[in-house]
This record gives sequence, structure tokens and C-alpha cells, in this order.
Amino acid sequence: MTAAWGISSLGNGVIRIAAIGLPLWFIIGLYPQEMWDSAKTAMDRFDVIVIGSGLAGLTVALRLAGKRSVALITKGALLEGASDWAQGGIAAVLSQDDSLEAHVRDTQQAGAGLCDEGVTRYVVEHSQEAVQWLIDQGVPFTRDDNGEGEYHLAQEGGHSHRRIIHAADATGHAVQTTLVEKLHAQSSITVLEHHVAVDLITSAKLGREGNRCLGAYALDRSTGRVRTLSAPHTVLATGGAGKVYLYTTNPDTATGDGIAMGWRAGCRVANMEFIQFHPTCLYHPHAKSFLISEAVRGEGGMLRLPDGTAFMAAHDPRAELAPRDVVARAIDFEMKKRGLDCVYLDISHKPADFIRRHFPTIHSRCLEFGIDMTRQPIPVVPAAHYTCGGIMTDRQGQTDLAGLYAVGETTHTGLHGANRLASNSLLECLVFGRAAAEHILAQDKGEPLQLPGWDESRVTDADEEIVISHNWDELRRFMWDYVGIVRTDKRLERARHRIRLLQEEIGEYYSHFRVVGDLLDLRNLVATADLIVQSATLRHESRGLHFSRDYPHTLPVASNTVLHRPPRRHSGT
Repeated sequence: MTAAWGISSLGNGVIRIAAIGLPLWFIIGLYPQEMWDSAKTAMDRFDVIVIGSGLAGLTVALRLAGKRSVALITKGALLEGASDWAQGGIAAVLSQDDSLEAHVRDTQQAGAGLCDEGVTRYVVEHSQEAVQWLIDQGVPFTRDDNGEGEYHLAQEGGHSHRRIIHAADATGHAVQTTLVEKLHAQSSITVLEHHVAVDLITSAKLGREGNRCLGAYALDRSTGRVRTLSAPHTVLATGGAGKVYLYTTNPDTATGDGIAMGWRAGCRVANMEFIQFHPTCLYHPHAKSFLISEAVRGEGGMLRLPDGTAFMAAHDPRAELAPRDVVARAIDFEMKKRGLDCVYLDISHKPADFIRRHFPTIHSRCLEFGIDMTRQPIPVVPAAHYTCGGIMTDRQGQTDLAGLYAVGETTHTGLHGANRLASNSLLECLVFGRAAAEHILAQDKGEPLQLPGWDESRVTDADEEIVISHNWDELRRFMWDYVGIVRTDKRLERARHRIRLLQEEIGEYYSHFRVVGDLLDLRNLVATADLIVQSATLRHESRGLHFSRDYPHTLPVASNTVLHRPPRRHSGT
């Protein structure tokens, strides 16, 4: 990642480096005495810090409950995250008609040759016990109507059998609310809501021998104060980075925080070019991230241009029933070719009663925005949905940095390959969340170390925060235009150039003003965008979710795109 160093003296022996916005004493271990004095009263000690409150973070925290003191950090309220929004369910082999081999095979086929077979098998083999754990917690999964009390299993795209256990069409919310209730009963878990992780604290940054994660700095949104959290073990469970794109199904919290923090701390990152796009997201200035289910197309919905022309048959003989990536590319092609803001999904030719009966939630939501889908087409656009790459981990959730774990969408475990199979994401959170917790419990408990407090004595409040919103909007628009569903070398280079400019501007802003949540989000989004562009530039083929007009063919041998962060140089500072 290109860094803009911009070195400046702030007096009293303190030098600030604009690229990362940290004083030099933090980087090379030269601490003024007052830093140590303030640290003694401003530090919180825990056994484990978990950053993120989605299913991955909650799983880790609850598995550690009563055995370790845990700080659970979340950017907003506990239920503000992608896990709570998950509609589908959890893939697991729960039927006698299904098999582990079939689930492994379906996952590998969706992953376009890049799934790690050992990891895939490991996850699938632990799927049943993962679901049973949720059942034991009291998650109200939907049961069959046959009167026998069995759980209803759905079948989704890419799956050869019915294996999706779900709670109606709001599985994520049912799971999250159940686990949050359990969380509140645990005295060993301290929940820090409305706290934004600023960065990891490592021994290398403190000028000590070796490199280990020692804790993290976190901004308390309610006070504006940055807290110092010290722990022998830290877990990144911050979700994906969908907000790097103009259109996304993700919540506002999905800003790539864990990926960016892990990268800055020296962790390898893999396969960031594989961003899964959902074909049909409601296009409306106030709708934000509302999905229009694929079931609408399954029941006869047609994709049309503004003049009413149906266009899918010209792209694929399966027309509207083609796979997600095919439909998303077709919509993207028509929008770019014709300069459209959106296309239209039309099911108004079906009886109104049929539409209201089959799609009550979608029908009701569209009416809130003045769209009656029984009479008119729905404006839709593809939207970034899932980040298939991330920080590289092993089967215990360990990263390259000792003491640092990562779980969930933040990671690259090898499960998803070049395209995630539907409903494998929540399963991944459960399996690796348990594995990470068990590995932490198997280690020496350790003691939190004394760490330097956050210093903002030489910065001021921002005078024009409009810079942040302007840069965020610019980033999301050029990422959508240049690094979206269809890519070219020229588009990627244009994006890379703009990212460099944003890095310089954000680095300067970060170094001179007090940190605020929006600035931290933007800083992490720009870092994540750079990783996506780097990865896409290195892949000279089209595979899975990465489609390049310059390299339309798929290479015979599949390989991961692994990025290594070069050692940071401090000489001359």
C-alpha cells in the first residue's frame, strides 16, 4: 500500500508522521514521561478484546464467558451489523438425504477452484454441532408443518440438497437477539457499545523485541475520548467492507475496519478482489440497503430497461434465472452502456393478490417509497454484498501476528474461494469463532501490559468535516465505476491513482485533528479499497467474482492472491 509520509515536528521532541497519523514516540518507543503517567490512569485491562459484535464476535465472547475477562467492542449498538440483517439461514448437513461430501462439493464448485479442501471439509464436518449450539442457546428456528417437529430446511442457489436451517426470513435477527440476551447475563463480559477501534497496539510499534498484539485504542463516541485497552489476546470480528462501494446491501458499520487494522499491523491479506454483488437492490435515495429477493425473478419477474425492453435473454439463455454473478454483470453492462442510474424489475403482470401473498415484506417496503410493485416496476441496481477475502488465518483463527485472531467476514480462511456459497457465511462465523475461543483458552492466560495512552495534546478539532463526507462519496463512486462488477486494467489504474490522492489527504487530516468516527471509517475504507485494487490488478484472469475484460479466460491452475505488507522504515525520521 502506498504511504504518504509527510513528516512534521510538533515540538517538545514529538514528531508526527502523516501516513499513519501517529506520533513518533508510539512507533519507535521513545515515550515522554508524561505519556507513561497518563497511561497509568487511562488504561483498561482484560484477558481478551473482541472487536465486533456480529455472530463471529458474539460466538467468541460467549465461548470465553466465565473463563476469561472479555471486552466486546462494537461501533454502534449490539445489533447494528450485517449478521442481524442476514435473511437466509445457515448451511449444515442435517438431513439423511444430504451428505458431508455433497456440501463440500457444492462449496468447491461455487468457489471456482479456489476453496481450500481441508478447510472446507473442516467447516462442513463441524456444521451440525455449530447449529446445535445455537439450538441449545434457544434460537427459534422454523419447524416443518408436518406435525413431527422437525426443522424446516430450505434449498438455495448452488446447493444440491435442502440444508439451510432458518428462522423464517429473518435468521440473522433471531440468532443475534438470542445471543445478545445470553451476553447480558455474563458478568465476565464488558460490552463497550458506540466504541470505534482506532488501531491495534503491537510490540513492534512500541519498539520492543518481536512482534505481538498487545491491545487496541478505541474511540468512545459518547465522550470523544480514546481509550487504551490492554489484553494478551485480541480478536478482530468486524465484518466486511461493502461500504467501499456506492451501492451495497451492507450496514453502515461495514467499513473494512478489521482488515485495515490487521494489514497495518503486518498481517497478510488474501483474495480481496473477490467481492460478491447481489443483482437486485432497491434503487431509491432513502432505501439505502434493501434487497429485492431473487424469488421475485423466480416467480416470473422480468428485468427491463427504462423503455420496457427485457434484456436478460440477450446475455444468457437462462435469462432472469441465470446465476447471481451473470445477472449482476448483465445489469452492470446495460447501465454502463446506456448511462443508466438503474434498471427495472417488473412483476406487475402477475395478479396483485399473488404478489402481496408471496412478497408481503417487499411489497410493504416498496410502498413506503411510493412504489406499488403490483402496478409498476421496481428500480434496482446490483450492490456489493459480501467480502470473500480478508486477513489470512489458520483453522484456529490465528493471524500472522502473535496474540491476534480474526473471525468471520474479516478473514480469508480458504472456505469461500472465488465465490461464497449461499449461507456458508454464518456457518463460518460459528465454526471459527469456537475454534478461536478454544485456542485462546488453551494458551497461558498472560497478563495485560502497561501501554502508553493516546496522545491528542497537540491536535485540534477539525475545522471542516465536510472533507470527510466529500472524500467518502468520491471513494464509493469511483470504486463502483472502476472496481465494480466488470473491471479493466485502465479502470483499475484510474482507481489506484485516486486512492493515492485520498491517502495523502486523509493522512494529513488524521495527523492534525482529533479523531472522529467518520474519519476512522474513511481511513479504513481507503486502506481496504487499496487492497481490493492491488489484488484485482494482480489477477490476470477471470475467475468467480472477479471478471476482467482484459483477461476474460480462466487460467488452468487456480491460485490465491496474497498481499504482504513491506516492513515499515523509520530511518531518517
